[in-house]
This record gives sequence, C-alpha cells and structure tokens, in this order.
Amino acid sequence: MGKITGFKEFEKKDENYISVKERVQHYKEFTVPLKTEEVEKQGSRCMDCGIPFCHSACPLGNLIPDFNDMVHEKKWKKALEILHSTNNFPEFTGRLCPAPCEQACVLGIIKPPITIETLEKYIVEKGFKEGWITAQPPTERTGKKVAVIGSGPAGLAAAQQLNRAGHLVTVFERDDALGGLLRYGIPNFKLEKEIIDRRIAILEEEGIVFKTNANVGVNYPIEKLDDFNAIVLCGGATLSRELPAKGAEIKGVVQAMTFLKQQNKRNAGIKITEEEIFATDKNVIVIGGGDTGSDCIGTSNRQGAKSVTNFEIMPKPPINRSETTPWPFWPLKLKTTSSHEEGCDRNWLISAYEFIPDQKGNLKALKTVQVEWIALPGKRPILEEIPGTEKVWPCELVLLALGFTGPEATLSEQLGLKTDFRSNYQASETEFQTNVPHIFTAGDMRRGQSLIVWAISEGREAAKKVDEYLMDFSNLPTKGSGDLIGV
Repeated sequence: MGKITGFKEFEKKDENYISVKERVQHYKEFTVPLKTEEVEKQGSRCMDCGIPFCHSACPLGNLIPDFNDMVHEKKWKKALEILHSTNNFPEFTGRLCPAPCEQACVLGIIKPPITIETLEKYIVEKGFKEGWITAQPPTERTGKKVAVIGSGPAGLAAAQQLNRAGHLVTVFERDDALGGLLRYGIPNFKLEKEIIDRRIAILEEEGIVFKTNANVGVNYPIEKLDDFNAIVLCGGATLSRELPAKGAEIKGVVQAMTFLKQQNKRNAGIKITEEEIFATDKNVIVIGGGDTGSDCIGTSNRQGAKSVTNFEIMPKPPINRSETTPWPFWPLKLKTTSSHEEGCDRNWLISAYEFIPDQKGNLKALKTVQVEWIALPGKRPILEEIPGTEKVWPCELVLLALGFTGPEATLSEQLGLKTDFRSNYQASETEFQTNVPHIFTAGDMRRGQSLIVWAISEGREAAKKVDEYLMDFSNLPTKGSGDLIGV
C-alpha cells in the first residue's frame, strides 16, 4: 500500500492552525490547508503492514489502506468511492472523529502514524469541489414507509441507507434545523454548519423527506407513526448529567449544551427566546475534561471571558501513552486541544463542593476540595476527599460538561419499549430491534453517549436490519465490506 519506502522518506505532516489571537475573534474553522502534493505524500506513508489494525480500530470498518493507496496514486475519485463505501459522511468524521484508527496504526509503533483523519477530510472535500458527490436516488421504490426519529449522524446514516434500498423515508427532527448535536452541540469553529447543509441538500435530492419542529410524542402525535411500516429511533442520549453539589440550582450554574446551543443559534442568526447566557467579562469555570468541556473553553474565550478555569475529577493523564494501554489500544494520555491552547487553567483531582451565591442570588464563587482515588483489591477505586484542601474560586459562570446519562423516556414510554439499567433503549447489538418488532433503535439512544463515528456505524447497521425485516433480505453493505452500492 502507498509507496513501499514512503514511511522512511516522508515525515508526518498535518494541518496547522491560524494564530490564537486571530482565531478567537470569530467562530469559523481555522485550519491551514495542506497542499495537494503534501497530502499525496502523506498517503504514501501508509505501510504494507500485512494486518491493518487501523481498519479493525475504526467503528465503521473504513478501508483505510485502500483509500490511502489511491491518494498516493493520485486517484482521488477512486479514493472517494472507497471512503464512501463504508462512511456516509466523511466530512463529519474527518473533522470531529478522535481517530482511533491512527492510534492503532502499525507505523505508530515506531514513528508518528498516518494522518488518516486529515486524508479522509481532504478526499471528501476534493469530491465536493470537483462535483463528484451528487444525489444517487434509488432506481426503484419498494413502497415501504420508514420513519427515522432524530437527524443526528445515526439518523441521517440510517435514512440514507434505507432510501438507497428503495424505501420511502421520513426523518423527524424536534429542533428547528437538522443535524442533532452536529448542528447545535458542536461549535462552528470545529464544524461550520454549511458542511451539514450541503449534505442535507443531497439527501433531499435523493428523496428523503425531512420534518423539523416535529417532536414525536410531544407536538407530533405518536399515533401518526402508525402510517409507517418500520420506525428507527435515533434520538440520542440527551439527558445531561447533574452535579450533586450544594447550590447547583443557583443562577450562573449552566449545563454545557444550553450554553453551546445558544452560541450556535446566534451564529445562525436565530433569535434566542430564553434568557441569554454569556461568558463575556466573567470568571468562567468549566467542570468536565472531555470534548464538550473543551468546546465550552473555546466558546468562552471567543465570548471574551475574563478567565477560564477547567476542573477534572480524574488524575492528570501522562504525556505519553500509558503502559496500561499499549498499542493498538486507545491510549491513556493527556489530550490538549486547540481550545486548551487558546487559554485556560487546567486542574485535575478537584471536586465541586458548593456553589456560593451573592446577595441577589447570583453565582459569585465555587468551593472545591481536592480528591484522590483509592484502589481496592478486586473492586472499583473509590473517591475520597482530602481534608484541609478546600478552596474558594471566584466565578460568575460555571459550565457543567459532565456528559449525558441517557435518552429521554418520552418515546420509550409511549411506544412501550424496554430500557436497560442506564435508561438506554433496549435492542440487540446485532439486530437493533426493540421488543416491538417493527421498531428499531441505533446510536446514542441504544448504546449510550459515544462517538460520531459509532453513530454513523450504528445507523448503517440498523438500516440493514430494517431492510431485512421489511423485505426478508437486504443488499445493503455490511460493516467494512467495501461494497460500493449506492456510491
């Protein structure tokens, strides 16, 4: 694959960023593109490694060595066909995926791995630029009607696959615009919304019907779903985790998704109907060390926060891969994002203890305590506070980026669906079918909070099972098969 000696001849190069001073002045993407010749060199670094662990590490089963080789050969259109054969939306994953494939790259054992995510992004962007990505409506219709609830990556992937199989697909979205967390959860500086819109336009041209402001079971009667032969629930895990600390109800303690959604709406020119939340001229504390916390940091800096502090209850990860997570496993190591680089004070092993209000009831400070994790033989570690480590941090805004506990119960209750101990909608991992035979579920609603790449994978796999249920067989591709149906 690639150039046999390419990994010896070419060093890894990835996109750079424009300066912090410049990029925090706006909400646009801020990567500095590589030249086409350089991207082709990066494809040439792919080794003839025998067993491509990158392929098995990818939830979609992307045929990574194959499209790397096509980039090396300058056969960009063929690279796009291979990429699209397993991934409906590489423009999303090429920007947002944490790239488990790169951490499992064989070359990564001795050298920096292949820039797989960047290659993916450049392949699909060249496809759009050259006009290679066009609507591919089915040649025949089955007459079967399928409702897809939720227009996030799982719902969109399921819808496109089912439409390719010839079914009549309607997607219901409760928000005023399509895309789920891609639209209102991910900041524009990581994913400009025009990227979503151009793909939606193709899906519409292929024959998929979209209905926004349609909250099924709330303002869209559940009985109307009786008109469909099958239903696919892809509503995501949208219940934010609460923080069990005194004063958490004080004004100024805000869930991260509320904060991020408001800014995404402002960027789109949509009026905010509830009380607006700004970080401007405030001391901001972000609780949570994941990607959502990072997004809050980047957004706070762009809003002109006085200071941004980040708390994480876990220990600080090592700079390099921990011995506890050897190759090819996902590594335990410190992740420093572009938002962290824009400015924040990062702190580990700290727990929020009490939110302190001023005389008007607004947040003025957060009291914390340092903690440690105590290992117990044969049991999970337990968290203990360290006496005498209490500290009061002045702040006017605290953003809770603690993840999600699971999906809302509206649909499961009205449709009579079983849920598991985490409140996820119960369905087989291989069949995606709930206890109600014609109702299927996929993505975060089934597996819990996870990655975009997993959502797309689940949407594709669920679509195949729905197709089999409706038709007793399916020609839709299996995971990682590389079948070019519908490309």
